[in-house]
Formats: sequence, C-alpha cells, structure tokens
Amino acid sequence: MRHRFFSAAALAALMVGVPVGALAQAAPAPAVVAPATSEDARLLAFLDAQFDEELAMRPQLATRLGLKLGEDKLDDISDAGLLKRLEWRRASVAKMKAGFDRAKLSPMMQANYDIWALELARAETTYKFRRYQPPFYSFLYSVHSELPNFLINTHVVRDKADMAAYVARLKAMPGVLDTAIAQSKAASAEGIRAPKFEIERVISGSKTLTYGAPFGDGADSPLWADAKAKVAKLQASGGATQAEADAMLADAKAAILELSPAYGRVIAWAQAELPTAPSGRTGAISLLGGADWYAAILKINTTTDMTPEEVHQTGLKEVARIEAAQDALARQAGFADREAFYAERAKLYPPTDWTDALRADYLAKANAAIAKTRTLLPDWFGLLPAYKVEVVREPAFSEVAGGAAHAAGPSPDGARPGRVYVHLVGKTDDPADLYNLMCHEGVPGHVMQGDIQVRQTGTPKFRKAYGYVAYGEGWALYTEALCKEMGVYPDVAADFMRLDAELFRAARLVVDTGIHAKGWTEDQAVDYMMKTGRRPADQARSEVRRYITLPGQATGYKIGMIKIVALRQKAEQALGPKFDIKGFHDLIVGSGSTPLTVLEARVDDWIATRK
Repeated sequence: MRHRFFSAAALAALMVGVPVGALAQAAPAPAVVAPATSEDARLLAFLDAQFDEELAMRPQLATRLGLKLGEDKLDDISDAGLLKRLEWRRASVAKMKAGFDRAKLSPMMQANYDIWALELARAETTYKFRRYQPPFYSFLYSVHSELPNFLINTHVVRDKADMAAYVARLKAMPGVLDTAIAQSKAASAEGIRAPKFEIERVISGSKTLTYGAPFGDGADSPLWADAKAKVAKLQASGGATQAEADAMLADAKAAILELSPAYGRVIAWAQAELPTAPSGRTGAISLLGGADWYAAILKINTTTDMTPEEVHQTGLKEVARIEAAQDALARQAGFADREAFYAERAKLYPPTDWTDALRADYLAKANAAIAKTRTLLPDWFGLLPAYKVEVVREPAFSEVAGGAAHAAGPSPDGARPGRVYVHLVGKTDDPADLYNLMCHEGVPGHVMQGDIQVRQTGTPKFRKAYGYVAYGEGWALYTEALCKEMGVYPDVAADFMRLDAELFRAARLVVDTGIHAKGWTEDQAVDYMMKTGRRPADQARSEVRRYITLPGQATGYKIGMIKIVALRQKAEQALGPKFDIKGFHDLIVGSGSTPLTVLEARVDDWIATRK
C-alpha cells in the first residue's frame, strides 16, 4: 500500500499485515514445497496449533482470514489484553526452542522457525513502547474510524449468524472506545499526546459517524447504511425472511444508537485535549525517551539494523539518483530537464476539483489498467493471482484530500474481493500517475502478493497472516519498476511518473528521519515534500501527518525495494544463464511476507540450489 495500523488497538499490525485478494479467475494454487522431514512436519503441526491459540485471542484477525472464530467479538486492546498476548508468545517461543532442533529442519522450515522466534522480539518492543502509540494517535488508523471500517469492509455477512455477530460487535464498540480513551489518558500522563491535527480529525470523524439516520434527520450514517445493505443482500439471497430482516435491522439500529453516547465520550475527551494538544514540532525526538522508541520502531519497520542517520543518508542519495534518471528521461522526450517536463505536464493537466464524472472515469480506468496488467503476468510469474480485484473509493468517514491509496482485503476463499481504495476528494493528480499506482496497490503489487499469500499450502498457517512493512511495501515498490519491464506503461509520461513515485518514496526516508531524529517541524517537512518530493500541498500535508503519527512505517518502502533489487542483481550475477526471472519472482512473492534478513537467506539457498 502507499501507506498502513499501529494504535493500541493494533500494536501487532506492524507484525501482522493485511493480506489482499478475492473472487474468480482461475489460476494454479501456489506451489509451496511440503515439509521434507519428520522434524518439519512436527514443527508445522506445532506452529499451526500455536497460531490457532493466537487467533482465539485476536478475533478481528480471524475475520480478516475469513474464519468465523470469535466473529461476535472485537480484539481486547487493554493493557491486560496486550500483556496476555505477549506472555503467550513468550511461552510459545520457549516451547519451540525447547522442543525442536533447528539444524534438523529444511531451509524453508528454518525460515518459519526464525520468523516465529523473531515475532517475540517484535512483540516485546511494541509492548514496551505501547504508550507512544495510543489508540487515537494514528492519522491513518485511529480506533474511532478503524472499528467502523472493519465492520463495513471486513465483516462479511453470509447468513443470519454472521449478522447476529455483526450486531454483537456493534454492541462491543462502546467498550473498546472507552478503553481507548483510558489508554490515551495514560499516555497523556506520560507526556505522549496526539498532535492537534489528529485530535481535530478524531472530533470531525466521530461526528460524521453519528450524524444522520438513525441518530436524526438526513442521509443514513455509515454504519446504518452498511447494516441495511448487509441485511438487504441477505434477504435477497433467501437467507432471511421479511420478519427476520426486520428483527435484525431493529437490533442493529438499537446497537448503533448506543454509539452516539460512546462517540460523545470520545469527542468530549478530544475537546478537552484540544487546547493543549501539541503542534509544530511533534516528532519522536520531542518526547521523553522518544529517540529510543524511534530507533526501535525503525528496526521493526525495516527489519534491518539501520540507524536513523543511515536511513536519512540513504534517502538523500536515492533522491539525487532518481532526479538524475528523471533528467535523462526528460531529455529523451525532447525537454531540457525534469523541471521542463513537470511544467509541461502541469500545463496539460492542471489540478482540478474532483467531480462525480471525474471519479467515475478514474475508477473505470484504474480497474481497466489492473485487468490489462493481469494479462502480462504469465511471462514473469509462475504463481498467478486467482481472485477478483476492485478499485473503489475510500469511505466518506475516512476520506481526506491527498490521502494515500491503499490495498485491503481478502479472505482465503475469495468471498471478499481484493480492493484498492483511493481518495477522490481535493485536487486531481496527473493522470499518468494511475499506472504505477495500480501496479503498486493492485497487480503485481499488494493485491497479487496477498492473493498468493492466503492460498499458500504446505506452510504454517501464520504465514498467511503475518506481514512485514519492508517486505510488503518493498515488493510493491519493486513492482512499479517491474511494470516498466513488463511493458505496462503506455508512454514516456507514465514512466516519468513512475520515477516521480519512486522519488516520493526516497523523500520519505529523508522526511521521516528528519521529523523523528532531527527535530524537523511539520511545516519544514511539508516544504521538503512539496519541493523535493514533488507532492501537491494537500497531499504533502496529509503525508507528513501520517509520518508524524506512524513513525518509521514510510521508510519500509524504499529500504525494502533496495534490498529486493539487490537480491535480484545478486542472483543474476551468481547464476548467469541459469537465472530464471519467473523462479525468482515466485520465490519472493510465494514465500509469504518475510523479514528482509530471512528473505536474503532464502534467496541464497535458492541460488545454491540452482547452481
């Protein structure tokens, strides 16, 4: 995704990503080698049993995976709930180390062993620094909007039991919101408070969610509209009688009405915070102990030991390299340099306000672009996506001008389509930017990777669910360049905008570390993203606010891409004519989301085997 959960409600989302994919278009199931030894088989059974235990504590993750386990419950985001999961993981890793000889495992299962062990270190870090990301802190995934987003887009209703579970989750929301308020107050007591812009967003978003029917006059509120749509679809399929549908809607309406006082408490807390909420200089470095937190979170997001200064310098070098590549491409197209090319594009396609007609045209072209790219995949991949992909508009309660597109999605059975969400408010972008965005978010980027991940066989179940920012975003950014090799970009402008998108990711390395390690102000960071990152003002502001409230996450893109490119070059040089691009891509995308250190070991094993 060009962005994505790290509140107290989702401390583990940097450990567990959101897989994507869904519905139709037959393709071969991912071919993953089955356990080769008895020790492999034992470890596979152990890890699957352990993951089942984890899912019992994380019902929302189970729902994302298409399972009905605990589908009437929401995750426990309290300190007690977080500690319970940490203590469980400590015990689980201890059992694994005591009960299995790593040396007797195949390379594939050694990787699974290493990842399971690594998760403990990551869990220790996220629990230790949990106060630094209170539930209303994230510009992208604040709990006030993430809960309704989960119910609307992830909780699928196929029968009456699913709808009953949906209503039960509606009834559980006030308790989660109250816990989030308590955690936010605890963080504030330690001097860790959400920035003013985020507090304002919590207030406006909470009001949007409790405006209109059934709370009063006006259009249906988001959750009421969703409940009605889910019941109508169920009734149309013959899954409910009219009387049953009426009863379900009555239950849903009563539960939704109870959200008004709950969100009222959220608004009251936020309004009390607003007068003294920090603004301007709000990076980790401004917080007591913030430097240690940032170093730790940077390690989690990159899965490397790079320091903030190393990441910053890498960003500066990549910015210079990409700008030189843009100059070369612009000259090939008959322009003096990249500035002249940018000026010509701005003259041809000046930013304009989004209209319904422009939105419809954009969505049609985006869906068509993904469909065409799918036809090119067989020359580059052996493993192909099997499910449908939809490009849709971001829900109104979370849509912002300049907001980052993102992929979300799948259930392993394809019942929930893979989706790319785009923000279509504010000003339009250069239309040539559409192609690299759909490669990144859709195919062969996030949706395709997630589609394959959730259909793995012969690997532990947890590999279908766990995700790593540097791998996932690194892969998606790598695919933007791969799409150039595949012939996806129709003209020089689309290729130039691919470089523009990569430049944007390189600038993120500079800005994220600038904010959190060097004390940059919000305005200073916005200025850099506008002048060097080439973002329009509203997107630059939105992006910087994301980096402020989700430290380190934006660095995973370029760091991951750099590693994947380096691994491909390493394999090409080592294997020469024996190098197989399909085999390489299947190894990278077919292994599931993987820490970069583990991914490199997998590539080394692949090279040795092919030699």
